[in-house]
Order: sequence, then C-alpha cells, then structure tokens
Amino acid sequence: MALFGNGATRRVVWSRAHAGRRCLQTAQAQAQALALAEGIRRGDRACLARGITLVESTRADHRRQARELVTLCMQVERPRALRIGLTGTPGVGKSTFIEALGMQLVGRGHRVAVLAVDPSSARSGGSILGDKTRMQELSCSPSAFVRPSPSRGTLGGVAQSTLDSIVLAEAGGYDVCLVETVGVGQSETMVAGMVDMFVLLVQPASGDELQGVKRGIMELADLLVVTKADALQLPAKLTRSELASSLRLLLPRRSFWSPKCIRASAVTKFNLDRVWSTILFYFEKLQESGEWDAMRAGQRQKWMWQQVSHLLLERLRCHQETQSFAQSLEQSVLSGSLPSGVAAEQIVDRFLLDN
Repeated sequence: MALFGNGATRRVVWSRAHAGRRCLQTAQAQAQALALAEGIRRGDRACLARGITLVESTRADHRRQARELVTLCMQVERPRALRIGLTGTPGVGKSTFIEALGMQLVGRGHRVAVLAVDPSSARSGGSILGDKTRMQELSCSPSAFVRPSPSRGTLGGVAQSTLDSIVLAEAGGYDVCLVETVGVGQSETMVAGMVDMFVLLVQPASGDELQGVKRGIMELADLLVVTKADALQLPAKLTRSELASSLRLLLPRRSFWSPKCIRASAVTKFNLDRVWSTILFYFEKLQESGEWDAMRAGQRQKWMWQQVSHLLLERLRCHQETQSFAQSLEQSVLSGSLPSGVAAEQIVDRFLLDN
C-alpha cells in the first residue's frame, strides 16, 4: 500500500497521467494537421486526399486533427474560389456534364475540384463511389481533383463533411469547386446552402410544366441546363420553353439575378461555352451586388447549426444512460401505448438532465 498510496492518491496520479496523455495527443494532432495543411497549401493532391479522408472520419482522434486542419486551411490566403453546386435526377448526365465542363475549364487555365457525393445504401451503408470511373479524363488531369464521398444517410444531397472538403480544396489552390449531389429528387436542397451558385440539370421531356412550379429545388436554382440537347433536340427545345415559362411564376431568390435556362450537350460540347459565360456573368453580378460576403457568412452560420444538430444526435446515441432509458420506452412505443413524439421528448429531456 505504501508503494502505490491510498485510493485518493492513485486517482490523482491517474488523472495527471490521463491529462498528460491528452496533452501529448493534442500536440501530435496539431503537428500532423500542420504537416497536412502545408502539403495542401503546396498543391499536393495526395495531401488533399488524406485531408478529406480525415474530415470524413468519425474517429475521435481523427476529428481532433480534422478540426485543426480545417482551421489552418481557412487561414490560407487564396483568391476567392467559385463554389458551384450541381444536381439533377439519376440519369440526367451529371458526371458526363461535369467532366465536359471541367475539361473545358482546365483548358482555360483553371484548377478544378469536383466533390461528388454518392448515395449510401440504407441496408449495408456502402457506396459505389464510381464518379472517378465516369470522369476518367478529368481525373487524370493534373489541374483537376475528383473526390467521391459517401452521403452516409445525410439528407439534402451532400455529406456532413462537404463544406470542410470545400475549404480544403480552396486552400489547395483550386479556383473552381464543383459539388455534385446525390441526385434523387426534390429534396436535394442542402447544397444550395454551401455554394455560391446552384445549377439544376434537367432531362428533356422529364415532366410537364407544372413540375417547374413545385416548391423546393426549382426555386433554389440559379441556372437550369437542359442536357442531351444533341440526341433529343426537339424535346430539349420544348422542355427549355416550358421551364422558361415556369421560371416566370417563381420569385427570384437573388435581388440581382433572374434564373436562366439553357440547352446543352456534354457529348458534342453544344452550348458549354454559353453555360460557362452565363456562370461568369452571374458571379460578376454577385460581386457587383456586394452580397457575396454576407452570403458566405450566412452559409457558415447555417452550417454551424446543422453540425450542432448532427453532433447532439450523435452524442445522444452514444450516451449509455440515455440509450438504456430509450430502450425501456421502446416496448411501450412498439405496443402503441406511448406515442412516438412523447417518447422522443422524454428521451431528449433525460439526455439534457444527465448532461
């Protein structure tokens, strides 16, 4: 007993040792994050890939490094990059269009980052992550970076780490960031809260004119592109005309911009120049309006609260006492004797009480 001391002494020694380990882990995380940030700043694509893997990780030690890394990358001084979100239903040709547009931008001297979000299986949790296969030419370009990421069940078409990935890509010197969403329908709206411009890709003959006035994704679009205008010329013209009529019924979300609708083809490159010139014109108007800084600030604030919701739910699920209490209520919910909403309120109240 004299050798190890009493119980109180042992607790003090353990507490100090634990604090020492935490300080060491923090120092190591900072050093590793600093090395990665320096590699990203130099334009090392391997460092950028490792950095994005880090911000996507759910491990506690990786999260500490990720926070350090994102903070360091936000301090890198670069010209403001153009953040463009692209969405559309499956089969509209998002990857084909992005590769064609990306190769055109690379040819003009731009550095292009493509952050593509793939849907995760609701049963297995896995994702195909096949965007690099579909963008073979762009993936091989030294001036481009293509990174597919799993959605992991996040609604809204993007992953929880997408905004952090954008910050890392911008620190790496990529002046155009294209964010491709999962693309499953009218709910793909979260990406509009993290980009400067939102582009909706539409297939020819994909729906009647009333489809255009649905509240949701249509009213958030700054530019609509009717794809496959080479193979389906007449349907593409009709669809463009219908969408242009629908846009007149919607209130523009920007004071300086009325949404445009353009036909284009990624295969024949028809109107790709016009699409890019329209995008540049939009950013000229955005710059002139003086709203760019306020828009970015609002996005950061909105994403902060989104992350708060995500972290609270995650910590609730990991809290053993709350989980035990929730399991005691599940039988009542399953039997129908307790409404789901009441049970949920009791679980949250118990979690807040314990914390």
